[in-house]
Amino acid sequence: MIQRKANIYRLYPDAEQGLTLARIAGACRAVYNLALEQRRDWWQRHKDRTGKSISFAGQCRELTDLRRDVDWLREAPIHPLQQALRDLDRAYQNFFSGRSGYPSLHRKGLHDSFRFPDPTSLRVERTGKKVGRIKLPKLGWVAFRGWYDLPGVIRNITISRRSGQWFASVQWEREVEEPAPSILPAVGIDMGVAVFAATSSGETIAPGDFGRKALRTLRKAQRTVSRKKKGSANRRKAVRRVRILHAKVANARKDFLHKLSTTIAKNHGTVVVEALQVRSMSASAKGSVEESGRNVRQKAGLNRSILDQGWRMFRTLLGYKLADRGGRLIEVPAAYTSQTCSVCGSVDPANRASQARFICTACGHTENADINAAKNILRWADCPLKPVEGYRVRRPIEAGSTRRAV
Repeated sequence: MIQRKANIYRLYPDAEQGLTLARIAGACRAVYNLALEQRRDWWQRHKDRTGKSISFAGQCRELTDLRRDVDWLREAPIHPLQQALRDLDRAYQNFFSGRSGYPSLHRKGLHDSFRFPDPTSLRVERTGKKVGRIKLPKLGWVAFRGWYDLPGVIRNITISRRSGQWFASVQWEREVEEPAPSILPAVGIDMGVAVFAATSSGETIAPGDFGRKALRTLRKAQRTVSRKKKGSANRRKAVRRVRILHAKVANARKDFLHKLSTTIAKNHGTVVVEALQVRSMSASAKGSVEESGRNVRQKAGLNRSILDQGWRMFRTLLGYKLADRGGRLIEVPAAYTSQTCSVCGSVDPANRASQARFICTACGHTENADINAAKNILRWADCPLKPVEGYRVRRPIEAGSTRRAV
C-alpha cells in the first residue's frame, strides 16, 4: 500500500530569504482573494443562467495573463500561485458538498502558507547531526533545524508561517506492506474534562490543561493589545506576543497528545472511543436578543475546558498510529455510557452518584464513574445499533408541546 506522511522542519532563513518568503505568501494571498471575488461576482451576475461557470483551468490561464502585467506577481514562482487557485477550487467543492462553509478571504499574517508541488525542483539535505537545508525555487538553499529522516520520495513542500516563525512541511510517500492485524489487547477510553481519559483497564490520565494554565498570562497580553494604538509598531509587537503565547500552548498540547497516543497505540491493538460531537458540546449558551441564555459564564468556562483538551486531535493521532501497527480505532455512540452499569447493564441517571463515583441502583456495583463508562464503551464496540436503544425511558409529552417523547 502507499503510505503518505509529512516531516515538519523549522526554517531559519536569512534576511533576504525572509523577505522573499513574505512576498510569495502575500502574492498567493492576493491571488486567492482576487479569484474568490471573481467567482463570487460572477455568480451574482450569472446566477440566473445555466452552463456558465468559472473553472480552475480558466483562472490559471487568466493568472498567466495577469503576471505579464503585474511585476510583483511575476517575481513569485508560478506553482505556488496556481496552488492557491487549486485550494480555492477545493474550498468551493467542499462548500457545495456540504463539508464546509463558504470560502472566506485570507487575511495578512493569519495562516500564511504556500505550496511547491513539483518534486523535481525540490531537495532536502542533511548538513549536520540535527540540521539540514531545503532547496526551494526563487529562494535557493534554506537552513532548518530538527532533522529526521525522509523514508520516502518527496511529493511536495508546504511553507507556512506561525507566530513569526517559518516551517516547511515535506510530504513524502513510499510503498509499504500491509501491516498484519495486531494481536494486542483491546481497550475502551472515556474522554472527559476533569479526567482527560479513563481506560477500561482501570487507568486514569490527568488533563494537561495547557490553555487554563496560560489563561492569566494570555488575558494580560490581550489587555495590552487593546491599549495600543491601531496601526502602531507597539501594537504589532503586542499582537505578536499573544500569537507566541497561543503557539506555546498549542505546541505543549500537541506534544502531550502525541506522547499519550503513541503509548496507547504501542500497547493495544483495538481502541474504542466515543463519537463526541465537539462542535455541539462547545456551542455558546448566550441565546438571542429575544431569549437570553442561562448560566452563560459557566457554559463559557466549560466550553473553554472542552476545547482545551484536543479530543479531535487525539482521535486523529490514534487513528493513523494504530493503522501503521495493524490496529484499528472504533467509535461508538456516547449516549448513556456514564449512566449504564458495566456489570448488570442497568441504565439510570441516579447511577451517577457524583462526578467521580458510580453506584448502580439495581445491583449495587460501585466503581469510578469514568472507568465504568470506559468499560461500557469497550463492550459496545461490536454493537451495530445504539447500545442503549432498548433502555431509553419514555417521558410524557408536556401539555401544549409538540415534542415527541423519547
